[in-house]
Amino acid sequence: MRIRHFFFAVFLGAVITGLAGQTSSSNVLAPTHSLAQTNSDAPSSSRTPDETVECEILVVGGGLAGSATAYEALLAGRTVCMTEITDWVGGQITAQGTSALDEAKMQRSLLFYAHGYNELRQRIEDKYNQLNPGDCWVSVSCFLPTDANEILWEQLQEAAEEGEGELKWFPSTVIKELELNADGTIIEGAIAIQHTPAPNTPPLNTEPLSQTIEDAYRYEDSDRFTKTIIRFVPLIGETEEEQSANPASRWFVIDATETGELIALADVPYRLGLDPLSYLNPSSPTETGDPYCTQGFTYTFAMEQTEEPQPQEMPSFYPEYEPYYSYEKPRENINYFDFVFTYRRIWSPKPRSKERVFGVSQPKPGDISMQNWTWGNDYRPGTSQDNLIYSRDQLQAVGQLEPGGWLGGLRTETLQKGEENALGYYYWLVAGTTDSQLGEGIKQPAPNHRFLAGFDAPMGTEHGLSKYPYIREGRRIIGRSSYGYREGFMISELDISRVDYLDPYYQQALPPQTYRQLWIALAGLETATVIRQDTPPDQISRRTRSTIYPDAVGIAQYAIDFHPCMTLSPPEAPGNTEREGVRRSHGQAYPAQIPLRAMIPQKINNMLVAGKSIATSSIAAAAYRVHSFEWSAGSAAGTTASFALSEGILPYELVDNLPAPEPLLEELQQQLEKNGNPIAFPDTSVFNLNWEDWTVW
Repeated sequence: MRIRHFFFAVFLGAVITGLAGQTSSSNVLAPTHSLAQTNSDAPSSSRTPDETVECEILVVGGGLAGSATAYEALLAGRTVCMTEITDWVGGQITAQGTSALDEAKMQRSLLFYAHGYNELRQRIEDKYNQLNPGDCWVSVSCFLPTDANEILWEQLQEAAEEGEGELKWFPSTVIKELELNADGTIIEGAIAIQHTPAPNTPPLNTEPLSQTIEDAYRYEDSDRFTKTIIRFVPLIGETEEEQSANPASRWFVIDATETGELIALADVPYRLGLDPLSYLNPSSPTETGDPYCTQGFTYTFAMEQTEEPQPQEMPSFYPEYEPYYSYEKPRENINYFDFVFTYRRIWSPKPRSKERVFGVSQPKPGDISMQNWTWGNDYRPGTSQDNLIYSRDQLQAVGQLEPGGWLGGLRTETLQKGEENALGYYYWLVAGTTDSQLGEGIKQPAPNHRFLAGFDAPMGTEHGLSKYPYIREGRRIIGRSSYGYREGFMISELDISRVDYLDPYYQQALPPQTYRQLWIALAGLETATVIRQDTPPDQISRRTRSTIYPDAVGIAQYAIDFHPCMTLSPPEAPGNTEREGVRRSHGQAYPAQIPLRAMIPQKINNMLVAGKSIATSSIAAAAYRVHSFEWSAGSAAGTTASFALSEGILPYELVDNLPAPEPLLEELQQQLEKNGNPIAFPDTSVFNLNWEDWTVW
């Protein structure tokens, strides 16, 4: 098939003289006044809504975090509105095409996940009569994105039926504006745009995202799309008391978008890209932070092995990207192509080959592989000229924070470059003979393959690329100030990493006082003694666990895994290198928790954040980004929102008195655990330092 060308806790550390949890103000994208918000009493710049829809919980983003939020809220009997820019639920495993579950070995062996995630895994196994229909080796479960959409949609429908909730689903829908109350603390309404194909035009997903995204965010009908303007508002209720209640106690808005769209629109403090070097993030390669260096994004695609060689047409733009592609690192006595092909093979019909490679069956005609490779279809911009996710200053400069100006907050030209890079990578795999990292003689053509495009193909698009790129890192909120976190709550590198901080690098890179602060923060139960006795850093025994949070509402575990930005612009420039130092903390991490404070933004009281935009540093985010984490964070968001509605409170009221006891927080945690959503790993305790089995990959 020819490639279609498109242009497209524990607060013990707080005794460290106020050191624990502080964050530097550098690289903080703090609010002044966002004109993308509209006061609900003021004239709106929007087109008159075509319809008004009521809900108790508005979930923006239908990925895994959003789906998990909806799942728990539906089981609790809530009325849920869920919007999604694509027409599929599932995000990572569907519209983004990364249908290979990233999981930690011990957590997987115990199936120690949120119950909805376990149900999803079981439904996948039931669909295929096996958990790994792709017989891949990156995971124990690789499968088709098209099937995952159907599986998850059925799971949500059954949750609504079981819990007597109502799901109002709005595919191909984006949020354009937020309506805030007079003091800007409550979202009273949200204006959305739903797009459908204009008469006599092709179906959705005919063109790649770069060709349609800006149109999708504009109010006006176009030659391509017919628009429906929807205003989401709190559910009014039937009783007089319900109808007179403050909107804050009648609905919650959940930002489950892939890039943190609502936190940009609401103009709450957030960070983007690299954090400044500090004792909390001692592996950061920059003293000031860098909002332009985020992890690479990936347009995935599927390719099928064939009996006979296929015609392979070189894209016109291929020479521009060819200098980037590589099998990445030298490996002995392997077939490099088979190594990459079976890595994320998502379909391998039986009977399978009896010959084994890399622990799985030898590839054969009919096998389908999904591609997601660092020196392949990863696109890794890292400068202000080509970054994908606009910083706050950039949003202002291009007018996206003006009334009605929001267009999604992404650089469209970089989306298109990512699309071209992915298509070029396919051609390199099947016809290329160069390798940017390994040199001559390694890359051999593999013409017995075809690129899978079409609405019945695994990605469900006519062009064959995923409907939306896989986003590893977006905007990340800075939570509210609390005890030990004067400048705002954030999960840091030090909270989860197993890095050896006795490495001479840290003594050289950090000022002496900062290096000492690092070791005091790692002292665990010995913190007070270490401070009192002025113990030298090299004599301090570090704790061997992650930070334990009293407001934990979910769990997460994965290695700190980076796909770093490139040094120069454009990323594909010949001889370009990864940004130096970004991978320094790459490696093992302890099993960790999701604290509620990481999900509560500053300023806006009736919004929660789920998914990759919770309050983490860029290093911590590299571990808090995989499938099971997204589901756990969504479970926490859906349960918390439902609980707060029942209690008539706002989420911040559950944690505003910490470290003093919070009885309602304890009730919420009990409810989460009762529902099968763990908030801590087995034997989590300040006294349990035996976590070695949990960090074996």
